[in-house]
Amino acid sequence: MAEHIVKFDIAPNPVSMPTGTLVSEAAEKAGIEINQPCGGQGRCGRCAVVVTEGDANIRRRSTLRLSAEDVEAGYALACQSVIEGDAEITVPPQEKIQRRLTTDRTVGKVAIPAGYDPQRGQTIRRVTVTLSPPSMDDQTDDWSRLQTALRKQAGITQLQASLECMRKIGSVLREGDWKVTATLNAKTWDCPDCPARLLALQPGHLSEDAPLWGAAIDIGTTTVSVWMVDLLTGEVKAQVAEYNQQISRGEDVISRIIVADKEGGSEKMRDLVVDTINDLLVQACKRLKATPDEVVKATIAGNSTMMHLLLGIPAASIRLSPFVTAVNHIPTLDATDVGLAIHPQAIVDCLPGVASYVGADISAGVLSSGMADSEDVVLFLDVGTNGETVLGSKDWLVTCACSAGPAFEGAGVLHGMRATKGAIEEVWVNGETHEPNFRVIGGSKPEGLCGSGLISLLAEMFLTGVVDKGGKVNTKLATSRTRDGEHGGEYVVAWAAESSTGEDIVITNVDIDNLLRAKAAIYAGFAVLAENVGVTLDMAEQVLVGGSFGQYINVEKAIEIGLLPDLPWERFQFLGNTSVQGSYLALIDYEARNRIAEIAARMTYIELSADNKFYDAFISAMFLPHTDMSLFPSVAKVIKEK
Repeated sequence: MAEHIVKFDIAPNPVSMPTGTLVSEAAEKAGIEINQPCGGQGRCGRCAVVVTEGDANIRRRSTLRLSAEDVEAGYALACQSVIEGDAEITVPPQEKIQRRLTTDRTVGKVAIPAGYDPQRGQTIRRVTVTLSPPSMDDQTDDWSRLQTALRKQAGITQLQASLECMRKIGSVLREGDWKVTATLNAKTWDCPDCPARLLALQPGHLSEDAPLWGAAIDIGTTTVSVWMVDLLTGEVKAQVAEYNQQISRGEDVISRIIVADKEGGSEKMRDLVVDTINDLLVQACKRLKATPDEVVKATIAGNSTMMHLLLGIPAASIRLSPFVTAVNHIPTLDATDVGLAIHPQAIVDCLPGVASYVGADISAGVLSSGMADSEDVVLFLDVGTNGETVLGSKDWLVTCACSAGPAFEGAGVLHGMRATKGAIEEVWVNGETHEPNFRVIGGSKPEGLCGSGLISLLAEMFLTGVVDKGGKVNTKLATSRTRDGEHGGEYVVAWAAESSTGEDIVITNVDIDNLLRAKAAIYAGFAVLAENVGVTLDMAEQVLVGGSFGQYINVEKAIEIGLLPDLPWERFQFLGNTSVQGSYLALIDYEARNRIAEIAARMTYIELSADNKFYDAFISAMFLPHTDMSLFPSVAKVIKEK
């Protein structure tokens, strides 16, 4: 097969690639990271590059998301274009991800559960012992000597240790002059005869006040969060979060499964998320003047796909009928097995999930939200790309998931973006002039629209007549804000002179259709779930919204577009990241950990793809706010008043 020379403008050296190689593969070989939020399926258009020389030597399999003018100018999608000759390629600046707020402000101070007793609830203990040194009269081996000391001085009757730990015992005992501190883990300390596992042995007697570090981790599809916890007190000492590096290979779980199923893809996806977690652990430890190898326990929550990709377990079966996971309840692992840069023998506990699309993040969220203890019917929503829903009380729990897609994260929207500096986060439209006012994150010129801004904008456009019930832009209005564009009707939110990009920021009919599909999937999911168990949505005394994105949703606007049920506003509670909260509870209290397993086991999962009622409910919800306005009386009242 012929080889061709490919030069990238931002790479120091050209690369040689065979005929038929994707441009994205050539870029990776050249050491260039090109974002592919759709997982290389050609749907998002964010991997566009410019072929400056040898344009005839690049074959474009797909020009979706590229206009005729773009193609004429040499643009090509890196994931959909193959090399057939020598070429020179320019890579436009990649999207830079910045957090909306500093991580210290995204989560407030975490309250230790009332009545929490670390001596009772924590599986990790640290004890100090003094050993009698060996002599010619006492030639007991080091391991037996340590066991005897722990039995007599700490009541540890059975002791286990890894080979790596055994290799270090002799040197540590002598370095500490036969005074050592042992870090131990047991399933429960209520059982005197249950074996304890030696995790770490340190020379000398550590102070009783010295922290004992653990990490509560949530692997979100979009964001990874880490809470550093002092296991001796249960207190959260540091909170850090960052975007999941897997985003560059896909913004939704299906895209990432497709990438992972390719040759070398599983290892790549695993490396990306492990690197994200390890970077966060370093950040958190720096704040605490600690080192990651002092962390001796970690609990991890995340959806089923994230768990599989973290551990390198094939995830292809999750997206293929009959949609089953390889494993829902993962056994306890060592840090070295997972690749976490903490103490090599640290306990890593991946929390249990329910099904392919209802994972440990939901099991943990149900616990931390308190709905599993509620006397009343509660609706729990995790508004994100997967759109998980749980309905029930302390007596029963049913759950489902729907693929809402990443539209509310800005993907699939022409000028959509994540909630970073420059994103429009809220919009108001004048009902007479149809002129918009908006608020921008960071107070700078706008660059695009984030999820909360899209919800706000869509609600305002509907209530002021800019779009009809079907989401179509009315281009006949007496305003230059509505017009016919390349993708059909569109509304100009910000003119080029107002934006930071020098281009008009618009929302198109195609964008609105994507948003309607996302909100319709979420609404249809919980509507069908309620119907299947004979419950009406107005019976829900509380609607608990989890997930980081949920913190920024305007309830009024979300109801007006039909994303949330039309219930009194006081019934809604926004709980933030319930997944990491549940991970934290499992980290500090083995009873909470057992409850998560019990919750996961008793949740009844309903597969919506096998339910014809879901399709009907989805179609009905594809309008603003819904085809059945009796379900949204407050919105009908507003429309009538206007």
